[in-house]
Amino acid sequence: MRRRFFVDGFEGSRATLNGDAAHHLGRVLRAEPGQSYEISDGSAVWLARVERVGRDAVEFALVEPVQARSSRLAATLLLAIVKFDRFEWALEKATELGADEIVPLAAERSEKALVAATPKRAERWQRILLESAQQARCLRPPELIPVTNPATAFRAAQGARKVMLSERGGAAPLRAVLPSDGAELGSGGEAPSCSSPDSRAAETDRVRVALAIGPEGGWTDREFEEAQLAGFLEASLGSNILRTETAVTAGLAAAHLYFDN
Repeated sequence: MRRRFFVDGFEGSRATLNGDAAHHLGRVLRAEPGQSYEISDGSAVWLARVERVGRDAVEFALVEPVQARSSRLAATLLLAIVKFDRFEWALEKATELGADEIVPLAAERSEKALVAATPKRAERWQRILLESAQQARCLRPPELIPVTNPATAFRAAQGARKVMLSERGGAAPLRAVLPSDGAELGSGGEAPSCSSPDSRAAETDRVRVALAIGPEGGWTDREFEEAQLAGFLEASLGSNILRTETAVTAGLAAAHLYFDN
């Protein structure tokens, strides 16, 4: 299977890959003129032939368009900040599972030192999303929103079905909150960031879900109240207490199971 890379745009029948990705392709993978790769500008994918490999750029000639397979699910992930190694693992897996947008949350139980250090991690996080999206053959990486507080993120979440994962005993099972028929969840919007292997759903068939996942120690009572006021439904992934990054993979995988099969 051909590797996929992201470019800023197509210039007629040509495109140029710059920066770290160009260095990786040219110096690490040792790309040569005549070899073929897939390249995406975030809206379309083309099969492209390497024309020239430079020190900091790789130039391509576009050969033919590649059908970009789409997912029915449009997922926004509201993710509380936890220890960075685990948070970054969650970013990687959320990208592979097709998240369209990721919003880091400075939750009340997030460590204050970690929250204060997040601006210095933004570039690294963008790189993780880019590399993960290339590996997963996404149309584009997820959009990374600046760190915000939960109340603001809850109010801003654009999803017809808003779900807050919870460890509280009275929370409904996720299957009860995400019905298998996504018709009432709403639709429309841009093309997905990552493709699904079995679905070529039209954009008008997409269902939007906002999934909020808390930090170690869970959400506070105030955060539960703020989420409820913003229209979030409380849901459980089972009786076991999951780590934040485990909940990310389980929650997104479950959403795909309901809406993308």
